[in-house]
Amino acid sequence: MKINRIFKVGMTAFMLFWGLVLFKIEAQTVTINSGWQFILGEKASTDWETVNIPHTWNKDDAFDDVKGYHRGVGWYRKQVFFSKKTEDLIHYLHFKGVNQETDVYVNGNHVGNHKGGYTAFNFNISKWIKYDTYNLIEVKVDNSHNPNVPPLDADFTFYGGIYRDVQLISKPQQHISLSDHASDGFYVDYYHVSEEKAGVSVKVLIDNLGSINTSNIIKVSLSDANNDALFSKRIKLNLSAGVSEAINIKLSEIYNPKLWSPESPYLYKLQLQLIDDSENILDERKQNIAFRWVHVDADKGFFLNGKSLKLIGVNRHQDYQGYGNAVPLELQKKDIQLIKEMGANVLRNAHYPQSRELYDMCDKLGILIWTEIPIVNKVTDTKAFFDVCINMQKEHIKQYYNHPSVVMFGYMNEIYLRLAFDNKSIEIEKENQKKAAFALAKQLEQLTRELAPNHITVMAGHLNELYNETGIADLPMLFGWNLYFGWYDKDISDLGIFLDEQHKRYPNRSLLLSEYGPGADVRIFTKTPKKFDFSIEYQSKLHQSYYEQITQRSYMSGMTAWNFADFGSEFRGDAIPHVNQKGLVRYNREPKDIYFWYKSVLNKQEPFIHIAANYLKGLVLFNDDTYPVQVYSNQNNGDILLNGQKLQNVRFKNGVATIDMPFKNGINTIKVISETISEEKTIQVSKMGAVNFETYALLGINLGSHFYFIDKEHQTTFIPDRSYEKGTFGYVNGNIFNVSSDKHQGMPYSIKNTHLEPLFQTMLEGCTEYKLDIPNGMYKVILFFVEPKIKPTENIYNLNANEESIGVKKEQRIFDIYLNDTCIESQFNMAEKYPEKYGIEKSAKTKIKNNEGLTISLKPIQGKPVISGVLIEKLN
Repeated sequence: MKINRIFKVGMTAFMLFWGLVLFKIEAQTVTINSGWQFILGEKASTDWETVNIPHTWNKDDAFDDVKGYHRGVGWYRKQVFFSKKTEDLIHYLHFKGVNQETDVYVNGNHVGNHKGGYTAFNFNISKWIKYDTYNLIEVKVDNSHNPNVPPLDADFTFYGGIYRDVQLISKPQQHISLSDHASDGFYVDYYHVSEEKAGVSVKVLIDNLGSINTSNIIKVSLSDANNDALFSKRIKLNLSAGVSEAINIKLSEIYNPKLWSPESPYLYKLQLQLIDDSENILDERKQNIAFRWVHVDADKGFFLNGKSLKLIGVNRHQDYQGYGNAVPLELQKKDIQLIKEMGANVLRNAHYPQSRELYDMCDKLGILIWTEIPIVNKVTDTKAFFDVCINMQKEHIKQYYNHPSVVMFGYMNEIYLRLAFDNKSIEIEKENQKKAAFALAKQLEQLTRELAPNHITVMAGHLNELYNETGIADLPMLFGWNLYFGWYDKDISDLGIFLDEQHKRYPNRSLLLSEYGPGADVRIFTKTPKKFDFSIEYQSKLHQSYYEQITQRSYMSGMTAWNFADFGSEFRGDAIPHVNQKGLVRYNREPKDIYFWYKSVLNKQEPFIHIAANYLKGLVLFNDDTYPVQVYSNQNNGDILLNGQKLQNVRFKNGVATIDMPFKNGINTIKVISETISEEKTIQVSKMGAVNFETYALLGINLGSHFYFIDKEHQTTFIPDRSYEKGTFGYVNGNIFNVSSDKHQGMPYSIKNTHLEPLFQTMLEGCTEYKLDIPNGMYKVILFFVEPKIKPTENIYNLNANEESIGVKKEQRIFDIYLNDTCIESQFNMAEKYPEKYGIEKSAKTKIKNNEGLTISLKPIQGKPVISGVLIEKLN
């Protein structure tokens, strides 16, 4: 009883303090992220759990082996106390991001509905509040597919939940508006900017939600980065009761302004204060502003402050391993820091507006931003869909307008992608889809030009003639091509050919390469990189070539790599399931080697060397083979040493030098010495002339594959396959299985019952005999199998429209498995005995004697046998 009394007294004191604080300060913003109750499904259930915001219900189920993830309703609720001392204030609930449709209730009263998962929104809850007691806040969130809310379809996971901050904002009855699409209530424009002078104008929206007319003052101040005052002005206002007024303020010109750029992101400070007739500050806003101007030229590319600037940067998705979209802000800020350290000067926030705090960082660090709304792949030809899109773009522009870093506002991405793969609709339906997308684009383009003067309008399309045929590519000021030559399409060198042809056909169209890049898994490496093998070497090969092709073309405004980081895409069957692996850094933000290459060509601030061998683990070489290692540097020259001996002096071209390393057996040390800096790295290498078990306990072979695969589960690296030569190992017959003849992933699907997709996805088909000339002794042999003839799952991002070799249904293949003369499995039938896409391991012990070696025989009974891998452990 005594403890309970103390608790009540303490709570009463806290509530009184809160009320007094609000009463004294007047305006107050409090983040209310802690201690929400949550339930997935309908709120009638009693099984609520306590969660903190940011929160998503999809951080786990979007990555399991079960197809799909929960798209439906979740409920949040929280009790919030309001003191009677605050009843004269106006109270708003501010949501920074909820995916994707939200209904808010206060004490059982429906406050409002918001559609769209990536822009902020406010609700004035004042009239439903009860004072000197707790008030129940309930939030219904629904991430179900809704044909009238974009995005309808995209290559990323639509995580449900309240995944950004929630704030309670309390304001006096006269305040800078919070009701204009959740904007800051003011808009900064520049009526003149040059190297000689710059002029600023500000439009401020003032709300008087009281019942009487008032006299107020709006004070505008401008200072430089050192807080030295440059301008101050007071304007007297007479505000009528219950209305909003727009006040336009023109500031005096500033002479010889310091211009904002990636190299020198100089910021000025704008302050707005609303003051009552007793000189009390009722409300205020602060905003960093900057002087800069941009334009694009169809022949000469992008210009900042009148000077040509090649835009080189990245796209970014906001999710993070283990968090989904509910990522702590400090982790997100590290993304921006990494992007800046890489040397990027532009960031495309794909495919939706992201946390405003990150835009603040880009303002300060000097990163230009392309920001867009999530109208992706397709549209719905309804008034409801159009209305949501228009409102979404209004919110987008008004909320992000004042950021100096935002130079491009976008509104569509690959809008004809689904149409291009539509084999079901009749021709008239397709024509209507084209017209609907164009009509919406035209409306959004006009809206964006009206609301965002002094900005560049943008849109991105994929490799398809529809964007030219419909004329949609000519609507924006800058059109971005998402191009994947050398991955989904043709060859790497076809990029320049395509762009030159487009520029010739449409000479007045400004262009940017808005997406490009291959998937890359750091567990996969090879000396013979091939298209779609997910090797780190192929990622380097493609990016380095693309950079050269874009920088050689003056008409190209720039390029933004897809993607800064690996990100969640639930339906994908890449080397890591449910993850798009095109990132320059991994899902946990550990840099891949290619990140350091970009740093070598973009960041000239400090001397830099990186030996691209972070992931060369378990490297096995045969006879006197060498292995090519790349070194990245922003230096001109460097000496390459291996194990203390100088190999050669290299010149870094395009930020890279490739050296064939004649590694020795055992530990090898690579050292690079340039004019001002050196770097060193050690690598463990096994060299073998014949198969032996002297230097390692396990021998793993990735059958049907040309790449190494690091397997942490078995603590080994599976080495590439080869045809049999006496004294070594290899396949005697059979063919490498690939779903598509020009791609080298094997079968592009996630495999159940395993995390070893790169091992199972590649395989030999029709191999009846595989030989390994291993020494006499007792061995444990594990064989790896998966049935590749499965029902195809539509994946327009991985596959061509007409795949060549995949089956349309399960097909039985039956075979016996022998180790030498011993049958370890009869009538092996994967389609009959196992689920679809299921990784199977068959293990047996065998004794090798009389120098006979090991022969794995797959004796066909029906169809062609397949096998994905073999792992051999010497027991004695």
